[in-house]
Order: sequence, then C-alpha cells, then structure tokens
Amino acid sequence: MLSSLIFLPVLGGFANAANLWATHYSGTANWLTFDGSSLKVTTQSSTNNRMPSWITYDKANKALYLPDENFYSNSGTLVSFSVGSNGALTQTGKATTPKSAVATALYGGSDGKGFIVNAHYDASTLTTFKLPLDNGQPLQTLKFTMANKGPNSRQDVPHPHHAFTDPTGAFLLVPDLGADLIRIFSIEKNSGKLTECGGGKAPAGAGPRHGTFWSPAGSTSRARRAASNQMLFVANELGNSISGYAVSYPSGGGCLALALKQTLNPYQNDGAAPKGTKVAEVKTKDNFVYIANRNDKKYGAQEDSITQYTIATDGTLTWTDVTSARSWYPRTFDINKAGDYVAIGGQTTANVAIVKRDTTTGKLGALVANLRIGATGTPENEDGVSAVVWDE
Repeated sequence: MLSSLIFLPVLGGFANAANLWATHYSGTANWLTFDGSSLKVTTQSSTNNRMPSWITYDKANKALYLPDENFYSNSGTLVSFSVGSNGALTQTGKATTPKSAVATALYGGSDGKGFIVNAHYDASTLTTFKLPLDNGQPLQTLKFTMANKGPNSRQDVPHPHHAFTDPTGAFLLVPDLGADLIRIFSIEKNSGKLTECGGGKAPAGAGPRHGTFWSPAGSTSRARRAASNQMLFVANELGNSISGYAVSYPSGGGCLALALKQTLNPYQNDGAAPKGTKVAEVKTKDNFVYIANRNDKKYGAQEDSITQYTIATDGTLTWTDVTSARSWYPRTFDINKAGDYVAIGGQTTANVAIVKRDTTTGKLGALVANLRIGATGTPENEDGVSAVVWDE
C-alpha cells in the first residue's frame, strides 16, 4: 500500500529546484516545487471552472490554459491565465465551450501558438479559438458522427480524447476512442481553420485515447522526417494496448498518412491487461515509449503500473519493463526535458509522485518524492488529480 506522503533521499545531486503544474478536479491549479528530495505546493489557485481536466502550458509566453470536463450540463469553460512569480495566476480570458473537454493543444499562427483546440469527449466535438482568448464564440465547431456503433459498449458515438500537432505543425491529430480512428486535419496556419483530410484506422475495439510522435535522432526537417521512419504511438484505452503507426508525407503535398504497423499489450510476452484496466497516457523519450496502466493493481490494491518499450530504428517496439506507477489510476505523467525524472499524477490517490529515470536504459527507478494534493478520489469517478506537467 502507498502512503499519502513519502519523501526519500535522491541519489546523486540536484543543483536547482524544479517546478511542476498539477490540477485537481475540485477546481485547483497547483504550482509545485521539487528540490530533488521533497515536493511541496508553493502556490494554489482556483481554475475558475468546474472540472479542470488538462494543462496546456506555454512557458515562453507565461500562459496557462485549462479546459473544463464538466459533463453535468451542456457547457463548460476554457480559461486562460498569465503566470507570475512563484506560479501566481491572473485570469486573462474565459470562453464558453461544449461540455466534457478532455484535452487542449496550441496550433497555427506564426509560432504554432496562435490558436487553441479543445477535444470534447461526450459532445463528439472539436472546438477552436483564436488567441488571446476572449469571451467570443469558437472559431470552429466540428461535430463528428459515425454510421454504426463499435464493438465496445463505450463506442456508441465518436469520442475525441486528445488533440496534438505533428512535428511539422502542418497537421492536427485527434484519437477518437468511439470511432476507432485517428482523425487527421490539415491546418491553415494564418486563419486557424482545420480541414479533416484523412485518418488512421485503429484495431477494432481498441479505443485510441492519446498519441505521441517519435522520430530517430537527427530527423528535424519535414523532408528528413518523411524518410526517417517517423512513427506515431497511440495508447488504446479499451483494448489496453499500444499501437505504432508509420507516418508518411506524400510528395507534392497532401495529407499526412498513417499505416498501422504493430499493436502490443502492456506486459512481458505480450501479456494482456487484467479486467478493469484502462490504459491512459503515452509518452516518448529518446528511444523509449511508456504507457500508464490505470487500475491494473500490478503492485497492490491501490498501486498500478507503467510499461516501458524500446523503439528500434525502424520504429518497431519491444517490451522492456513494467514498474510501479506509485499511484492508483495514473491518469497523467510527464518526463522532464533532461530525462532523469518522471512526474506521475495518480487520479484516485490524488498524488503526484516523482521517480528517477535512467537516461541510458530509460528504466524508471526509485521514488524520490510523493505528495497528495487535495481530496482523494473514488474509483471510476472524475475526481482527484487530473493532470501534471513540468514547468519547462
């Protein structure tokens, strides 16, 4: 069993304190300070919406954007803040959106930050807004439908669950849990207009939730990425698996294309997840990819796991390790830029845990700090910690 507050000495030095952002479904944004051996809440602010579900942080412009997963009514709010000293927040904008926003992302404009998109799970919708955010109407509202229900009972309608740009900034991708589809949109950078131009089909009943791109080292330009085994890795919530898609950019323009290459389960020898598991977040760092396995109870009644895979130069995955998530329902996790620490947000245990990461092997190691933030949640409910990101 995991205690609610644990501090262990960190191995090695830690020159300067680092900071993180964490949101709690009760309506708080928390600026955390990590000194290498302890973690504390330095500043806590109201998010000014009901159920903050995601964090989009623009460090360069000292801006924070928090969507609202509120599904108790037909609308929610997207709130923007400026960030002051010690994580102090000042609201700069607020807009009404459809209900159940579960993810946001910046895109378009001259710097890739001119607009913001919201994925609305229950409303089967994407909305976009021009920045800076004001109280106006969405720039676009894109409503999705599908002709037939999917094989899983939760696949009754489309359920967009994430939104993120490709490495070139020319396309937006949206994993749709309900439609077993990775929707692809071309971005008109000046106007912020999104146009659906294709999609990648997920395995039937997979329920794609979150995605992340990966390219071999040195693949920076669009031309190099197009010829460099660029991959998209997607965490599948309903199938409890990870899928790898080969990414291609047709010569002469056109839509980004995806080809399903591989799907693996979370455990050694392609072992399937136990009933009740819900794979959540996915992250890449160097030549490794990680997925969080919510409610697999791999390490006890309230302690789930994170799976690590190694990425070959051709983008093929090999199962590498499974380690404790140091939490129950690890909805969210983030790897710092240096790659030596991972922050894990336990939704139901309402904790942020920080573990060491070996920068050579990619393996997750000792727990170095663990802090509960706000009230613990109830299993299967939208409460507790909702998101965590490094302030980088």
